[in-house]
Order: sequence, then C-alpha cells, then structure tokens
Amino acid sequence: MTESAGARSAEISTRLNWLRAGVLGANDGIISTAGLVVGVAGATTSRAAILTAGVAGLLAGALSMAAGEYVSVSSQRDSERAALAVERRELADEPEEELAELTDMLAARGLSRELAREAAEQLTARDALRAHAQVELGINPDELVNPWHAALASLLSFTVGALLPLLAIVLPQPSARVPVTVAAVLAALTLCGLVSARLGGAPAARAVLRNVAGGAVAMAVTYAVGTWIGGT
Repeated sequence: MTESAGARSAEISTRLNWLRAGVLGANDGIISTAGLVVGVAGATTSRAAILTAGVAGLLAGALSMAAGEYVSVSSQRDSERAALAVERRELADEPEEELAELTDMLAARGLSRELAREAAEQLTARDALRAHAQVELGINPDELVNPWHAALASLLSFTVGALLPLLAIVLPQPSARVPVTVAAVLAALTLCGLVSARLGGAPAARAVLRNVAGGAVAMAVTYAVGTWIGGT
C-alpha cells in the first residue's frame, strides 16, 4: 500500500468512526429524552412541566456527553503524546536499534527481510518519527485526536436526537402525545439501527431489533412509573 493510499484509508476510517459516534450520540439522545418526557407525560398533562423536564434532560444529557467525551479524548491524546515523546527519545538515543525494530515490524507484515530493511531505511530517512508512529504505534503525528471536536460532536448529535421526542411530546394534543412520541421514537431508532449496522457491517435486523427494543422498554418503564407517581 502506498503512503497516499494509506493516508486515504486512514482518513476514511476516521470519518466512519466520527459518523458512527454521531449516530450513537443521537441514539442516546433519542432514548434518554424519550424515556424522560414519556415518564413525565404519564404523571401530568401539563405541557409546561413536560417541556421543562425535556429541555432540562436535553441540556443535562448533551453537556454530560460533551464533558465525558472531552475527558476521554483528552486522556487518549495525552497518551498519544507521551508515546510519541518516548519514541522521539529512543530515536535520538538508539537509532540503530530503532531501525532494526522497524525492519522487524515491516518483515512481520509480509515483506522479505531485504525489502523490509530497504523500506525501513527509506522511511527513516524521510521521517523517522512518523514511520515509527504509524507502523509501531498506529498514530499519525499530524492528526492527534482533538477533544474539543469530540465534545462538540457529542453535544450536537445528542441534541439533535433529543429534539425529536421533545417536539413529539409537546406539539400534539394531550391525548395523542404518548402515541405520537412512541411512534416517532421507534421510527427514529429503526433508522439509527439501520445506519449503525451499515457502518459497522453488522446484520441490520439484529441491530434494529436491539435498538427498538431498548427504546420501547425505556419508554414503557418510565411511563409506568410516571403514571404510578401521578396517580399517588
């Protein structure tokens, strides 16, 4: 594989990972907010109360997702930087040993010993740190993960997903709120399941069933609890 082909492959993989994370974030927003507003709707018919609970749940969930993603990706970036620092120090202190190590790794990927040595020498002459980072660590030094991007993506995807059940519960008349919300949520979860299955190369029917079943159970439980609390 040429360097440009490898870069394109890595770029496509990164985009798919971000898209998959966006779908999962929207899925979380749909299920958590749907469970919340359906539960409140089981306890009261007050549109103001349902809207207040839904907006609060949307904001809390989105900010929580963003903060969690920021912390997680920051830790990953710190680990990548630490690994690159170690590699940079080893290249400065033990260049021959590092060249031999790169040769061994390339040979382990199917190259002949002679070709692996030649490739290792050429990669080292071009950019030793980049070569070791990509082959040994699986890191592109120019494209370290960005915690702010991850946090923003999580916040936006969760918000988009949460808006669907929130609008579905507050716009209809009281008698139609829960049925409309359940129908809209199950349709959205079906779509999310299909997209996530396609991105992950998994069977679509199984992914959709898991998604829809999880959302249905969440809404059923919270509605039952809300109805019980409202009745007492």
